[in-house]
Amino acid sequence: MTDLCTERLTLRVPTLADWPAYRDFYASDATTHIGGPVPASKSWYYFSGDRGHWELFGFGWFTLVDANGVVGTCGLHHPPHHDDVEIGWNVYADGQGKGYATEAARSILDWAATALGQIRIVSYIDRENGASKRVAEKLGARFGGVMAAHDPECEVWLHGGAA
Repeated sequence: MTDLCTERLTLRVPTLADWPAYRDFYASDATTHIGGPVPASKSWYYFSGDRGHWELFGFGWFTLVDANGVVGTCGLHHPPHHDDVEIGWNVYADGQGKGYATEAARSILDWAATALGQIRIVSYIDRENGASKRVAEKLGARFGGVMAAHDPECEVWLHGGAA
């Protein structure tokens, strides 16, 4: 996998050097809409799963890097308990309010259309997570009118004309 680059970001496959920032994010209150905060042992499970997804499926979550360093993650995954391929985003404190989630997700959706072909891509968004809903709207996604089968607190948002 080669890196993706936007005007302000490099999106690359996670490396072990990204672990401290990832761990610190998952220990913070910023993760309340995605099941956190969690201890380092659980965030390691998430981190290794994000990295391992690349090996198993050929796609996964990217680490987002700006001129100052690691600012978040964004990517695709399809664990067995999800009905669809999901695109998600997590922007760390240093990257908040800069539009990085939208910028990275748009780049990944463009890449996915070429690399993966026409597949259904959704975002599972906690019903209380207004910030993520705004990102989804900026990406052209729409609420599909249903809740996720794996998590009744998450709305299913459809990307790219998915039915």
